[in-house]
Amino acid sequence: MKLKLLLSVKATLICTVLFSVAGFNAAAQEVIGLQKAVDLALERNLTIKQAEFTAAITNEDLKQSKYNQLPNLAVSPQGSFNFGRNIDPSTNQFSNQRILAVNGNFTSQVTLFQGGQLRNTVIQNKILLDADKTNVAKVKNDLILNVVTTYLLVLTNQDLVTAAQQQIDVSKIALDRAQKGFDVGNQTLADLSQAKAQLSTNDLNYTNAENQLEQSLLTLKQYMEMDPGTDIKVERPDISKLNNVKTVYDAQEVVKTALAVNPDVLLAEQRQKAAAQGIKIARGNYYPSVVLFGAAGSYFSDAKNTPFGATPTGKFDTVGFVQNSQQAVVVPNYKVGFKSNPFFRQLSDNFNQSVGVSLQIPIFNRFLSRTAVRKAKLQNQNAEVTAQLARNNLSKIIYQAVWDLQAADKRYQSATQTYNANKDAFNIIQQRYTVGLVNSLDFNTSQTNLNKSQFDMIEAQYQVIFRSKVIDYYLGNPITL
Repeated sequence: MKLKLLLSVKATLICTVLFSVAGFNAAAQEVIGLQKAVDLALERNLTIKQAEFTAAITNEDLKQSKYNQLPNLAVSPQGSFNFGRNIDPSTNQFSNQRILAVNGNFTSQVTLFQGGQLRNTVIQNKILLDADKTNVAKVKNDLILNVVTTYLLVLTNQDLVTAAQQQIDVSKIALDRAQKGFDVGNQTLADLSQAKAQLSTNDLNYTNAENQLEQSLLTLKQYMEMDPGTDIKVERPDISKLNNVKTVYDAQEVVKTALAVNPDVLLAEQRQKAAAQGIKIARGNYYPSVVLFGAAGSYFSDAKNTPFGATPTGKFDTVGFVQNSQQAVVVPNYKVGFKSNPFFRQLSDNFNQSVGVSLQIPIFNRFLSRTAVRKAKLQNQNAEVTAQLARNNLSKIIYQAVWDLQAADKRYQSATQTYNANKDAFNIIQQRYTVGLVNSLDFNTSQTNLNKSQFDMIEAQYQVIFRSKVIDYYLGNPITL
């Protein structure tokens, strides 16, 4: 009795743990819809962040190019002790005493004219900023298209896994019947072996479908910058809405619309405009530059003394002689006191200012200006070719996308008809196989045809949806399911 009670308690605990683990796994699984997948990718994707950083750096370049048109201001204070024989800065006389000298200057200058380079650089940086913003939009659009494509691939693989599982179920039923028929002598060993082989083939198809599903889920997680170990479940859209897909487009009209909104073309055109602006900047080197400058400063020296308090010494100094009598001319001798001129008094007395205009005329600079202009023109021509290539590639891609959509729709219609026909044929053969009117080879062949046609139909259905979304992408429409 105790043993039974103990086993019952253990069984209860084990069941509790199993249900807890199952509940935890169910709670840990994250359901991802298409819009959530797109939002997470746009929020976390590192490529977008890099593009945004590049745009932010270009924005700082634009600000700096505007600031370069403003005058600058600099102050340069300096203090020094001078020993031995040196020049007193206050008198420009040689002196053998220690001198403490302090001086400082304020300087400022502003460029009045530089061949239009400052203004053209501002314009070029504005264009480059627009180009970098367009590049951010391009990266986002490409990412959205990749997420939608991968999302559809996950849905496709999920359907393929389901279809493969259904075929395994059918193969198990067929194997069971073959085993019973073989046991009673109604079927041969070859029939039983073919049924086993069919089940093995379907098991392999299921394994391959599961591997493709896991790979597509991993790719989707990578786009969302999500931990590969995260357990996610992709939310399925309403199939009825997916069936109403527009499949007829005028390629020329699509190209016309796409040229105005496609970020690849806009990016190439904006960079071409920036290159054209670079020619004007390079030509500015041919022109003279005019700079307005000004300066103000003062200085102090403790060697600069001011006389005060002249006191007679009672002595006389001879300053000359009378021409005829040679009588000496004398003047009283005075002792003069000196005191150091105060610091701020010297700064006030020695304050000086200057203002002027500097003109620099280029005459010969080893052809640097000419080379810069030629390189700028070549860069502009290269940018024009790049922009035209972008337009040509877009036109080619769109025409191909329209044709691919039409071909995918035809393939889907054909695959659906094939699947329905194989399904009807399989149902009839299955009924005849049950009563022994069809051998196992014909039954397995019919089942294989049904499997293949079902897989083809599933893939064709999602190909139609994907091709249609590609057209929406180039038209600039939101990509949704």
